Amino acid sequence: MNAALTPPKLFVRTVPLRDRADGLVRRLPEGAPLAWLTGDEGIVGWGEAARFDPEPSPEGTPPTDITRFTTAARRFTELLEHAEVEDEVGLPGTGPVAFGTFAFAPTSGGSALIVPRVIVGRREGRSWLTTITDAPGDHPRELLWPVTEPRPVGPVDWRPGSLTDTAWMDTVASTVARIRSGELDKAVLARDAHAEAHSPIDVRVLLERLRTRFPGCFTFSVAGMVGATPELLLRLEGDEFTSLVLAGTRPRGVDEEDDHRLGREMMSSAKDVEEHGLAVDSLRAAMEPLTEELTVPAWPHLLKLANVQHLATRAHARMSPGVGALEAVAALHPTAAVGGTPTETAMRLIAEVEGMDRGGYAGPVGWVDGAGNAEWGIALRGAHVEGSRARLYAGCGIVAGSDPASELAETESKFRVMREALTDPET
Repeated sequence: MNAALTPPKLFVRTVPLRDRADGLVRRLPEGAPLAWLTGDEGIVGWGEAARFDPEPSPEGTPPTDITRFTTAARRFTELLEHAEVEDEVGLPGTGPVAFGTFAFAPTSGGSALIVPRVIVGRREGRSWLTTITDAPGDHPRELLWPVTEPRPVGPVDWRPGSLTDTAWMDTVASTVARIRSGELDKAVLARDAHAEAHSPIDVRVLLERLRTRFPGCFTFSVAGMVGATPELLLRLEGDEFTSLVLAGTRPRGVDEEDDHRLGREMMSSAKDVEEHGLAVDSLRAAMEPLTEELTVPAWPHLLKLANVQHLATRAHARMSPGVGALEAVAALHPTAAVGGTPTETAMRLIAEVEGMDRGGYAGPVGWVDGAGNAEWGIALRGAHVEGSRARLYAGCGIVAGSDPASELAETESKFRVMREALTDPET
C-alpha cells in the first residue's frame, strides 16, 4: 500500500472449513507466518496481498505522536473501499484482515500493517478459510506453499544485551532517585538479550511452544515480532470494548502455599498497588473520551500465568459511534504499564537511559478486520526474530519503592518465556 498509489483492487472470499483438532500452527507453511492465537483458537495467515510500513517520525517528534496509527488506519480503509468481499462465515476475524505491529516509539522503525493472501481461523468450534486475490475466482498461489513439520531450533548461543546486569540496576537506582525527587511518578525500564541459533529459526516451533505453555495468553507473530503476551490492549466486537490492564508482578511459588503467599504479598504491597493504579488511571484517561459506559473495577484481581502472577484489572465499555480500532490503539499507547507517568516525561527518560531502541517491544500488536472487529495486545514476553537471531526483551515498572535487585529478578522471570521457547527439549 504505497502512499502515492491507488490501493489495489482485492477480491476477498471467506468459506467454512471442516473443523480440525490438529491446531492452526500446523496449517502454516514456513517463512514469515502471521499469527494471533489463544489456546486452540485464533487466526493465522501467510503471503502478502497488501502491506503498509509506516515511516519512522523524525527525531524530536513528541513521543506520543500518533501519525503512524492514523496513516495506517487510512490506508486500510482505502483498501477496504476497493475490495469486493464474500463472507460466508461472518465472525470476528473473517473477511479482510490486517495483522499489525507498531514500534514502541514513533521515531523507531519496524511498524507494519499486513493483509495476507491466505488466512485460516478458528473460533468456538468453527473454522474458516479466507483467500485474498487480485482477480475474482483466482486461487492464491500461497495456498500451494508446502506445509512441513516445524524444525527444532538446535543449539543456541546466548549473549547479554545493551547493558550489563550491574549497569541496568544502576539505571534503575538513578530512576528511583528521579522519581523520589518529583520528576515523574513511574517509568517502565526494559533490557534486552541476544540469542543466535546455528541455522534460521523456524518461527512455527516457537508459536507452538508458546501457545501450548501459555494457553491464556495471546501468542503472536507479525513482521518478526514473536511472543506470548498476557496484556490485552483492546478487544472490539461490534461496539463492545474490553481491555485487560496488568501491572505488578511476582513469580509463581514453589508450591501452592508459597504461591498464595506471593499473591497475597503483592495484593497488599503499596509499591505494586501504586504501580497498578497508575496503569489503570492511564487507561481511564485515554478511553473516557472515546467510549460510553466505561466500567473499571475499583480493585485488581490476581492473574496467574505459568511463570508469573500479575495484578490485573479488566475494563469494559461501549465505543462511541465512529471510533475505530486503530484510533483506540493510538489513544491507549503507550499505557503507563509499558511507558510510565507522566507519559511524555517517562518516554523521554526511557530514550535517555535504556541504551537501546525497543523496536516493536512494548508496542501494540494484533489484528483488525474489515467489519471493525479487532484484538490488539502489547508486545511483551517476546523477541524480534530475524533469520538465526533473536533479540529478547523484558521490562518492569519502576516507582519510588522499587528495589534494583528485585526488578532485575523480575526481568529474568519474564525473559524465561522466550528463553524456554528457544530451547529444544532434551531427547
